[in-house]
Amino acid sequence: MRQPHTEIRRRPPRIPLRHGEGDRSRLGVGGGLAALSPDALSSVAYGPEAIVAALVVAGSAAVALALPVVIALAVLLLVLVISYCQVIAAFPDGGGAYAVAKATLGGPVAMVAAASLVVDYVLTAAVGLAAGAEALASAFPALQQHLLLECLVGLFVLTALNLWGIAESARVLMVPITLFIVVIFAIIIGGLVVHHASTGPPVPARPGADSGFILVLKAFAAGCVALTGVEAIANGVPAFRDPRARRAQHTEITLGVILVTMLLGIAVVVRLDHLVPVPGLTLLAQIAASAYGHGVLYKVMMMIVTLVLALAANTSFGGLPVLLSLVAKDSRAPHLFALRAERPVYRVGVTALAIAAGLLLIVSDGRSAKLLPLYAIGVFVGFTISQTGMVRRLRPDRRWVPLATCALGAVLTFVTTFVLLITKFVEGAWIVLIAIPVFVLLFAGTERYYRRLAHDIALDDMPRKPAPVGAVVIVPVADVSRVTRHALDVALGLGRPVTAVSVKDDDGAARFRDRWTAWAPDVPLDIINDPYGRIIDNVVEYACEARSRYGRVIVVVPRIRTRHRWQQIMHNQRTLPLAGRLLAHYGISVCAVEYDVADRRV
Repeated sequence: MRQPHTEIRRRPPRIPLRHGEGDRSRLGVGGGLAALSPDALSSVAYGPEAIVAALVVAGSAAVALALPVVIALAVLLLVLVISYCQVIAAFPDGGGAYAVAKATLGGPVAMVAAASLVVDYVLTAAVGLAAGAEALASAFPALQQHLLLECLVGLFVLTALNLWGIAESARVLMVPITLFIVVIFAIIIGGLVVHHASTGPPVPARPGADSGFILVLKAFAAGCVALTGVEAIANGVPAFRDPRARRAQHTEITLGVILVTMLLGIAVVVRLDHLVPVPGLTLLAQIAASAYGHGVLYKVMMMIVTLVLALAANTSFGGLPVLLSLVAKDSRAPHLFALRAERPVYRVGVTALAIAAGLLLIVSDGRSAKLLPLYAIGVFVGFTISQTGMVRRLRPDRRWVPLATCALGAVLTFVTTFVLLITKFVEGAWIVLIAIPVFVLLFAGTERYYRRLAHDIALDDMPRKPAPVGAVVIVPVADVSRVTRHALDVALGLGRPVTAVSVKDDDGAARFRDRWTAWAPDVPLDIINDPYGRIIDNVVEYACEARSRYGRVIVVVPRIRTRHRWQQIMHNQRTLPLAGRLLAHYGISVCAVEYDVADRRV
C-alpha cells in the first residue's frame, strides 16, 4: 500500500520577519546588562547600607567591620560569577539552577530549585518597586502617602514594556542603567577625593547588641541582598543573540567586575569617612552630598539612583518567564507558560509575575521593610543547588579548576543559606520555608496530571488508524443571505447529512419558512418557535438532542468578516458564547466559517 505523502514545509524566506523575530531582536552584552542585571547593579544602593545598619547596633566602632564583610561578599560574588559562566556554557538553553539540577540531581531537586527561584523573582520585583517608591518619596515627601499607587504604576509600566518585547525593554533601560553606573562611580570617586572623617557624635552600642562573630554573621546575612540577581543571566541565556552562551558569559563577567568594584568602593569610602546610617538619608546620599554638595547635581544623581531602584524589578521580567517556560516544557507547569507570542516574549509568564508582584505589594502596602526579611533566601537555595549540580557534572571530566570553583561555591552558598535562615527566621524567613514546598507540590501535581493525561490519550503509543464515524452537521441560520449560503456550502462539503436550524418568534417563523421554501437550497430546515428569542439556549439543546440520536454532531457557525477590524464590534456577538456552550458537551464539534463581506466571489 502506498504511504500517504508527507512534507515538512518551512516558512518561505519571502515572508518578512515580524517585529521581534530574528536575531536582531535579541540581546547583546549591553542589552543583557540593561534587561537582566538591574537588580544586581542596584543592590549597591542598599547592600552596603544593610551591612552598616546591622553593625552599628554595636556602636560606631563596629562599622569598621563593614569593609571585611564586603570583601567576603565580593569573594563569594566572584566565585558565583565564575561558576555561573560554567553553568551558561553547560546549559545554553537557560534555566540556571533548574537546568543544572534537572540534569544532575534529579527531578525533585530541580523542582526545589525552580520553586526557590520563583519565590526570589517575585520578591525581587516587589522589593525593587517598593524601594524605588520609597526613595522617590524621600525626595518628594508629598508622595509618602501614595507609596502603593507608585508601586502599582511602576509595575504597570514594566509589564507593558516586557509584553512589548525583552529587547525593547532593554533598549528603554539602557540609558538609565548606564547613567546609574556612571553616577555610582562618580559618587565613589568624589567620596575618595573629598575624603573627610565624620564629625558626628559616636554612636553608642545598644544594650544587648550582638558582638564578635554573631555580629559579623548578621552583617554578612544582611549584605547578601547585594548578590541577588547574579543568576538572572544564566536563566535568560535564550534571550541573547548568537553565540548565546558566549555573549551571556561576557555579560556575567562584566556584571561581576562592575558590581565588585562598586561594592568595594562604597565600603572603602564608608570606612574612611566613618559613615553611619542617618534617618532620611542613605549612605549613597551622604557620600554624594559630601562630595558634590546639595545642589542640582546631587538631586539629579539621587533621581537616577531612585529610577534604577524601581527598574531593578525588570530583572525578574527577564528571568522568570524563561524559567517558567523551561519548567512548562518539562510538564511541571501549565504548558501555557511555554507559549511565546509573535515577539520573543513569554507573555503568560510576564503576566503571572505582574499579578504575583502586585498582590505582594498590596499585602505589604508598598513597604519594602515588610518584604526584605523574605529576600535573598530563595536565590541562595538556588545558588547552592546549582553549584552542587555543577560539581557532579564536572567531576567525571576531572576539570580540576572549574570543579574546585564550583565546590567552593557550593560550600559557601550552603553556609550562607544556613546563616540567612538562622538570622532572619523570626523576621519572616519562615514564610519562604512554606512557600517553596507549596510550589514544589504544585509542580509535582502538574507533572502527575500531564503524565496521567499522556497515558489516557495514549501519547506514547501508536493509536489505531483514523476511520470515518457517523455524524450530522447542523448549521444555525438567521436569514437567507450570502452568509447562510457560504455556511451551507462548507457544511455540504463535509460529506454528512446537513440540517439548518433557526430560532424565531411567532411572526418571524412563518416569514422565514416562506423565504427558505422559495430559495429551496435542498437542505432541510428546523424552525424552533421561541417568543423570547433565546438563540444560544435553543441551538445548544437542539445539538444535544441530535448528539443523543446520532452520536456525533458538527455545528457549523457562520461569522462575518468585516472590511475593518473596528467594525467587528457590530457583528458576531453570539458566535463565541455559542461555540463555548457547544464545546462544553462531549461529542459536539464546532466549525466556525467566515464570510468576507469584501470578497464577492464567496
